[in-house]
Amino acid sequence: MDVILLERVGRLGRMGDTVKVKDGFARNFLLPNHKALRATEANKAKFERDRAVLEVKNNDSRGIAEAEAESLKGKSFVVIRQAGESGQLYGSVSTRDISEAALAAGAHVDKNHVHLRAPIKAIGMHEVELTLHPEVVVKLQVNVARSAAEADAQARGEVMTGNAAERAEVRAAAEALFEEAQADQAAEDAAPVSKTRAKAKAKKPDIE
Repeated sequence: MDVILLERVGRLGRMGDTVKVKDGFARNFLLPNHKALRATEANKAKFERDRAVLEVKNNDSRGIAEAEAESLKGKSFVVIRQAGESGQLYGSVSTRDISEAALAAGAHVDKNHVHLRAPIKAIGMHEVELTLHPEVVVKLQVNVARSAAEADAQARGEVMTGNAAERAEVRAAAEALFEEAQADQAAEDAAPVSKTRAKAKAKKPDIE
């Protein structure tokens, strides 16, 4: 089917372009969402009459989307999910989940604007795209973790996937080193005090 685009649509083309698309795509998406018109002579004439109004409307909506994109730039939203030791989720993270996580963090993200290149099925930091306008796309991070503490660790750059026993061993070794350093510091701090007391005792005269 030949259609006239009323706005920029992905790789199809820009506003005013006449393109050929599959009938199902036109009927199920482009036409009901007012993104295109059937390329009839009557519709071509109608588009030319309305072009100026459509361009103003598009510029206005693009400006709003650009401001929204600026407010979301660099944002990271946390999604807590259950997962196995390997980090595989018991399910997946949907566009609705991301929208709700953003809302919980005080930001508004329409689930229809979230674009997932592939389903999110593992914990970790995932980059997703928000298409706020046909000409405005912003990227943000989705931090999928099993707990808030794990999300904080991932935000610091720690990798939480892999063998749980190995991670526990590394963590235990780090804690042991920290405790050993604390003990050494405590001994060092106490040493001058002990020496001073020893000298004072040596100088103290015997009382008969």
